[in-house]
Parts: sequence; structure tokens; C-alpha cells
Amino acid sequence: QVQLVESGGGLVQAGGSLRLSCAASGIFFSIKAMGWYRQAPGKQRELVAAITRGGSTNYLDSVKGRFTLSRDNAKNTVYLQMNSLKPEDTAVYYCVVETYGHSDYWGQGTQVTVSS
Repeated sequence: QVQLVESGGGLVQAGGSLRLSCAASGIFFSIKAMGWYRQAPGKQRELVAAITRGGSTNYLDSVKGRFTLSRDNAKNTVYLQMNSLKPEDTAVYYCVVETYGHSDYWGQGTQVTVSS
């Protein structure tokens, strides 16, 4: 049974930090990349950050320099360190796992709320 266990969301003041974690288990296919999307109310879902198995990363322009995505391949876990958070970062954050040979797996989402 595939599981994506997300943790680390919450409420923080502007300028604060949060760390999201996503641990994937039960995935039969080789993992190509892992990352995080987010969706704010009334807005489209957008890719925040992603990291390949080889460690290559890409970030949404608005989070570059503030967010850092890292990965523990042995644990199939990714960590999104979010610093200098802004109210516009408020959204539901979803962990995504891209594999070779299967459609993407999505987590249930974790709420991040940044107060001004």
C-alpha cells in the first residue's frame, strides 16, 4: 500500500520558518523525483520545488533563496525548509512522487498559514 506521510505544516508569523517532511513508502516503481506543490484558495496548484534522485533541484521563482528542498534517498523522504515565510506562501502543500512506469502519487496535503 502506497503511503505519503506529510508533516510539518502549521501557523507561523511572517518572517518565520517551517519544515515540511514527506516520507514515501510502498512504492514499487523506481522514484524519479519528489517534490511539493501548493494551492492557495482561488488559485491554481503550482510546483514549489522538486528534486531528482540525482539531487537536481528546481524552485518556483518566488521561493528561490527562501526555500530549500533536500532528499534522503535511503528513506524516500524529502524535506522542504521554508524560511522568511510570507503571507502569500499560505496554501495547502502537497507532496508529490514521480516514478518510472506509474502515474504520480500525491499526499493528502498539509496546511501552511503565514500571518502578517
